[in-house]
Amino acid sequence: MNTCRTTCPYCGVGCGVLAEVTAEGQVAISGDKAHPANFGRLCVKGAALGDTLDLAGRLLWPMVDGKRVAWDNALDKVANELRAIIDQYGPQAVAFYGSGQLLTEDYYVANKLMKGFIGSANMDTNSRLCMASAVMGYKRAFGADAVPCSYEDIERADMVVLVGSNTAWAHPVVYQRLLQAKQQRPALRIVVIDPRRTATCDIADLHLPLRPGSDAGLFNGLLRYLAQHDRRGHLDLTDGETALDHAQRWTLEQTADFCALSQQEITLFYRWFADTDNVVTVYSQGINQSSSGSDKCNAIINAHLFSGKLGYPGSGPFSITGQPNAMGGREVGGLANQLAAQMGFTPQDIDRVGRFWGTTRVAQHPGLNAVPLFQAIEQGEVKAVWIMGTNPVVSLPDADRARRALQRCPLVIVSDVMRHTDTTACARVLLPALAWGEKDGTVTNSERRISRQRAFLPSPGEARADWWILTQVAQRLGFTAAFPYTHPAQIFREHAALSGFENHGTRAFDISALATLSDAQWHALAPVQWPVTADATQGTARLFSEGRCWHPDGRARLIPIVPSLPAAAPDRQYPLILNTGRIRDQWHTMTRTGKAARLLRHLSEPYCEMHPQDAADNGIHAGEIVRLSSAHGWMLAKAQLDSGQQRGSVFVPMHWNQQFSGQARVGSLIAPVTDPHSGQPESKHARIRIQPWATRWFGEIFLLGEQPPPPCGYWSKITATGISHYRMAEREPFGDGWQWLARYTASMASTFQQLTYQWAQSGDGLFYAVGWQGQQAVMAFYAQREPLVLASAVIYETLLNDDLPLAERSRILLSGGACTEQDAMGATVCSCFGVGEGAIMQAIRGGCQTAAALGTQLKCGTNCGSCIPELKALIRQHGETIALQHAG
Repeated sequence: MNTCRTTCPYCGVGCGVLAEVTAEGQVAISGDKAHPANFGRLCVKGAALGDTLDLAGRLLWPMVDGKRVAWDNALDKVANELRAIIDQYGPQAVAFYGSGQLLTEDYYVANKLMKGFIGSANMDTNSRLCMASAVMGYKRAFGADAVPCSYEDIERADMVVLVGSNTAWAHPVVYQRLLQAKQQRPALRIVVIDPRRTATCDIADLHLPLRPGSDAGLFNGLLRYLAQHDRRGHLDLTDGETALDHAQRWTLEQTADFCALSQQEITLFYRWFADTDNVVTVYSQGINQSSSGSDKCNAIINAHLFSGKLGYPGSGPFSITGQPNAMGGREVGGLANQLAAQMGFTPQDIDRVGRFWGTTRVAQHPGLNAVPLFQAIEQGEVKAVWIMGTNPVVSLPDADRARRALQRCPLVIVSDVMRHTDTTACARVLLPALAWGEKDGTVTNSERRISRQRAFLPSPGEARADWWILTQVAQRLGFTAAFPYTHPAQIFREHAALSGFENHGTRAFDISALATLSDAQWHALAPVQWPVTADATQGTARLFSEGRCWHPDGRARLIPIVPSLPAAAPDRQYPLILNTGRIRDQWHTMTRTGKAARLLRHLSEPYCEMHPQDAADNGIHAGEIVRLSSAHGWMLAKAQLDSGQQRGSVFVPMHWNQQFSGQARVGSLIAPVTDPHSGQPESKHARIRIQPWATRWFGEIFLLGEQPPPPCGYWSKITATGISHYRMAEREPFGDGWQWLARYTASMASTFQQLTYQWAQSGDGLFYAVGWQGQQAVMAFYAQREPLVLASAVIYETLLNDDLPLAERSRILLSGGACTEQDAMGATVCSCFGVGEGAIMQAIRGGCQTAAALGTQLKCGTNCGSCIPELKALIRQHGETIALQHAG
């Protein structure tokens, strides 16, 4: 087998991956024990990468207006229409919208083309939705977008504060490193600051369930406490007194009232922070995705700067990113308020970049960032947009409006790996891009570590690298001399050279020592943290060890903070607060993770998590379908009740889309409210109402092959190999089952309209049917008035197994897999080994009273460890009761 060292394409942890390709073309995935980000660990998503590499659903050739065309035709179309729009309306009428999925080399070419040669700064990225406030926080404090920490610091800290981060689910490998540190050093204190009680709280010494959005008040109070107790550190700071004056107003009483916490628990947190030398504060989307996200970031950084807790091992404010190359995009200038190589739009930077690129067309001012960009598209001010590797019709706030904007836009170009997404449905031009495992380049993770993504699979169909596509368009626009690229290493060398051009230590980002790498050296490049300079050729593990920053005076700044709550408060019409986020086994809009069947076993359908009392107040029961609505849109999801959810607040995952559920895009409910400094949307907060969705019948259908979704008010697709599996529900009476099947199968191949059926039917609304094509069962359909309990795995196996006797297959399928509620597998808890809740409960009943004991018996929790908090929760919930039953 050939083994390739590469980097995971999911979150910003940047784990090293070994991909082994067999002679038959199968790919085995394992963690790279030599990679310093993960040392061999992988989360369940990374471990399942091999399940996502098939070509089903891939976009494999260029398309224009729904028709396949040759590459030359597609590239000519793009270049000619862009040129016509620029000539008629000016460069501000075009825009690029990129993604943290792009490699640094792709990003560099896109940014250079737009900002250096088209002459507009309308180049933004989906990193605006996750990291823009963190960027602004670092720039205001340090004078540069420079993350000071390394993952090693988390392990070396004596106290780790996790703020707005369900690390156990969103960054599982970081969580596993922290868990191991806690096991090795039990005195390590872990504080979780989050309105929800999440899986991350499983290892917390203190959980502060503060009022949603009140984080800046908590950290302003911490700054006041540090000043009162004379905990000023060693750093020479600017604007310190002004920031302290603002913080003085945040007495313990005011902070407790603002954050809805007790004075005792706040005091405990403050005392721990003040008395501990080595403190790392890890923060993520719960901080960033806010109308005051930049201020929240700076409130955290202020506490570290004032107390001097950064610049040495085991300390610092650490923003962890959500995408594999969000940091790389920030390096090249992928945000509309950046120019290139972390330079801005000062006259000096514009002149410097223009001379380096050899152009007089450099954009003169920042462009439109994500939310106003799509508003400008809707208003007709932007006539052409090129979207690369992202799905804004799902991920943007006010997502229905974003879709309408693209539908009205004269020229929408989408480069993607998948043929059907919510965004490709709006495109005139589709360009097939290479996916992970096929493309070659670099990415930068949360700790500034540059790693290689290497190709180990051939390019499928006519798919091409993003940098190649952009280069071809640039050449057709007349910029051949500036875009001569034939290999990604050329691009990386130019990117590295620009980072050091006229730098002399004035800019944090500098990888100029890599500017002379040969193609072979670039191919073999080992993971390295920037800066990488002549003085630090092996990289730099942590920043600020000498206390120097990148403001002109070299001093860090305390930023005066006036805390504010989210922009929209609940009212009588919309009395609840919506919080959005990730779940353990899915990522972004499921374009990749949705292909892996095992990743949809844990949480298979869109859901909303709410407190049991809120559910009772709204007449909602667990498992029912509910309608969530705001002033901007609505969605359907299944209710889950959890006492760890705050009263008045509802959590909904961000992942589901039109390809996997009929009406579950949570972005359609989010208001387009943004942070005034960073432009990042307040995706963590929206006011909504929730109502029961009166369901008249529930159904499930299993069909061989890839088939369209059923005609139902609610449906959700469950990925299964070789089978289309849909769960469904409807508000209208079921009526005649045969008519429903005829209506559904009318759009399928003719074979589905000529089936022989076996069925079971009763007067109380039950209708089960199995469709046969000769001796082959090709469909199993189940409908009844109450929610179904089926043995899905048994049904899959039976539909795909022609070796079973016909009578046995018929019996199994007509009985729904012969499953009862008592012996049902239940939801998968451990996706690595496919261990369901039913097996775990049986093991607990048999005496397994620890996660380790369950791991020994069932293997659950012994691979990535992401399910361990859930295993412990099941033991807490059921173990004592079972033990009492045994004692009785």
